[in-house]
Amino acid sequence: MWYVYILLCDQKTYYVGLTSNIDNRLRSHKSKENIATKEFSGLELVYIEKYKTRRATEKRERQIKGWSKAKKKALIEGDVELLKKLSKS
Repeated sequence: MWYVYILLCDQKTYYVGLTSNIDNRLRSHKSKENIATKEFSGLELVYIEKYKTRRATEKRERQIKGWSKAKKKALIEGDVELLKKLSKS
């Protein structure tokens, strides 16, 4: 199983990543082993999706990484209507 996940970093920034082992990945983020998130003191897992293949996971990760902060927030909150609205603009 593969996962796309979103971390909220210091209550202000979203980090999007992928992994096949979510527990180990979160541990590496929190122990400051990940260069992209080591500068942050507060990390919170706020969203996760499961996929069967790495390829599908990578495709979804790239898609979400290209989104605005507002669109990521709508995804996290499950606001489908806002997601649709933001996709059209």
